[in-house]
Amino acid sequence: MRSTVLTLLLTTVFVQTALSQEVIKLWPDGAIPNAIAGAEITEKSETTDGILRISNVSVPTLTVYLPPKEKSTGAAVMICPGGGYFILAAGHEGADVAQWLNNMGVAAFVLKYRLPNEKIMTNQQEVPLMDAMQGMKLIRQNAARYGINADKIGVMGFSAGGHLASTLSTHYHRGAKADEQARPNFSILLYPVVTFSDKAHTGSRDKLLGKLNTSADMITYYSNEQQVSSQTPPTFLVHSEDDKTVPVENSIMYYLACLKNNVPAEMHLYPTGGHGYGLRTAKFGSLNTWPESCKAWLTSLGAVK
Repeated sequence: MRSTVLTLLLTTVFVQTALSQEVIKLWPDGAIPNAIAGAEITEKSETTDGILRISNVSVPTLTVYLPPKEKSTGAAVMICPGGGYFILAAGHEGADVAQWLNNMGVAAFVLKYRLPNEKIMTNQQEVPLMDAMQGMKLIRQNAARYGINADKIGVMGFSAGGHLASTLSTHYHRGAKADEQARPNFSILLYPVVTFSDKAHTGSRDKLLGKLNTSADMITYYSNEQQVSSQTPPTFLVHSEDDKTVPVENSIMYYLACLKNNVPAEMHLYPTGGHGYGLRTAKFGSLNTWPESCKAWLTSLGAVK
């Protein structure tokens, strides 16, 4: 009997260990850039209507999801959940997507980035991009450890996370903190916030920039369709035409900017689907095909076998 109990305990420990994921802090303790010394905030996680929402993020992390070694393609994707820069929808636009990528043999890293908050940080508009750049660099610097090809690391973003992913794709080489190590090799943008000008999702814009920091120059700088260049990585876009939260023109403008700058791009527009669906597409007809289309695109890049 004692032997049986011990076996069950060991089995439980093994299963729990196998299911657990490594969580990496982006920045060393006490060295988080732009953090206001002594300012504290309590992170919150809650699930309502089947959606996990994380708010008040002050310590950014990467959660690692690795496919079985025998299935690994050597490619990796850093996932930026959406949430209007207010919260992170870290379940259906994070962990669920990571598992989908793992099933294709792609390593996944879910980014828990800091949400703009003038009470705990300076220059709040810089902070999410800082975290995304640091996340990409950490993945690339540790590529050998995770069995990843350093030239096959992409970024994927949903809604406001799509804004962050497209900002990373168009700003990694700009400003004082420019770094080629932070460049994604490809981008996947789902119903992304792209522009802060016409057709903007004003909630994301106001939260990132602050309502008093919306100068014309700042709006242009973070309107990523205006920042696409020949250095922007190949991009895959998905959007629904009936999206009432982030107008479909956001994806269209980014796609046209890619064409103008000779950046390879593929865009899939669907008549229905609304906003915020992630992989939960079964009830939306043709929208249900976007994951297979994305897989085919990743295969064309050599990221999936």
